[in-house]
Amino acid sequence: MKRISILVAALMMLGQVYAQNNNNNQNSSTMRTAEEYTFKLSDQVTRQKVSFKNRYGITLAGDLYTPKNASGKLPALAVAGPFGAVKEQPSGLYATQMAERGFIALAFDPSYTGESGGEPRYVASPDINTEDFSGAVDFLSLQDNVDPDRIGIIGICGWGGLAINAAAMDTRIKATAAMTMYDMSRVNANGYFDAMDEDQRYALREQLNAQRTVDAKNGTYALGGGVVDPLPDDAPQFVKDYHSYYKTERGYHPRSLNSNNGWNVTSPLSFINMPQLTYAGEIRNAVLIVHGEKAHSRYFGEDTYKKLKGDNKELMIIPGASHVDLYDRLDIIPFDKLDTFFKQNLR
Repeated sequence: MKRISILVAALMMLGQVYAQNNNNNQNSSTMRTAEEYTFKLSDQVTRQKVSFKNRYGITLAGDLYTPKNASGKLPALAVAGPFGAVKEQPSGLYATQMAERGFIALAFDPSYTGESGGEPRYVASPDINTEDFSGAVDFLSLQDNVDPDRIGIIGICGWGGLAINAAAMDTRIKATAAMTMYDMSRVNANGYFDAMDEDQRYALREQLNAQRTVDAKNGTYALGGGVVDPLPDDAPQFVKDYHSYYKTERGYHPRSLNSNNGWNVTSPLSFINMPQLTYAGEIRNAVLIVHGEKAHSRYFGEDTYKKLKGDNKELMIIPGASHVDLYDRLDIIPFDKLDTFFKQNLR
């Protein structure tokens, strides 16, 4: 049961595998300030801080990327992820790259994280986080330079699954790209590679609900720990990959949960009982799923692709790429493919 706790409960997500509450974050404070980004802004793009509310009244913070010298109404994209990251990390990188290609792109911090509102902090929810995408679509639809009939979304990692969930609900989303996706409901309910059985899942619920009682007594919410630092000797390769991004100058950010102390420990509860992707097969608009050949998460994307119907759905496997390579590797992320996909489907 201890191993299950490590792999699911105390982790809540990607980099919190093998996480510990005593992460020392050594040297992290010297890596990057809160106002810095992990990527360079294209000289062909402008970036503007914006905010908007979702349907639950939570104010979300975003960066709006616009092509310089653009005119008329343009296609637009809302971008989020990875799960536990912030807009200064991969979502902002994707947004600036897509703006360079002629799209207006909004990278935003999800509810309860980064510069966005919501209390208590560091909570995740399959419902509210799906709504975050629709709130971003609301915002984009009202911009004078956006064509409201040409809006798509990009979700990275855990937000890839949420993007597909949003597309199944929100028919205004005309095209969806899920990059190196996780199905957060599946991994929290079943463990990696569906290794958790019913008895183990029940024991996990008991543990998480016992933590709720402790949190209620303390008046605070225990955090699960971000990416473990230093790495244990037995860390699997994908945990090493997460460390190489979130705990180094490459991707560290002081507002990122995965770079620091992680999610609220009890956040998995809602994902366990609320499966995403139930209606993925009813999506009528275009979907592109992209995974690395060597990504430990690849099975999430492949199994999700099997749920999709129609001739406007596509699965793309990047040879030799890992899960984290699709966070920031400009030589690996298929931005030209994304450009073609969205231009074909947002017209």
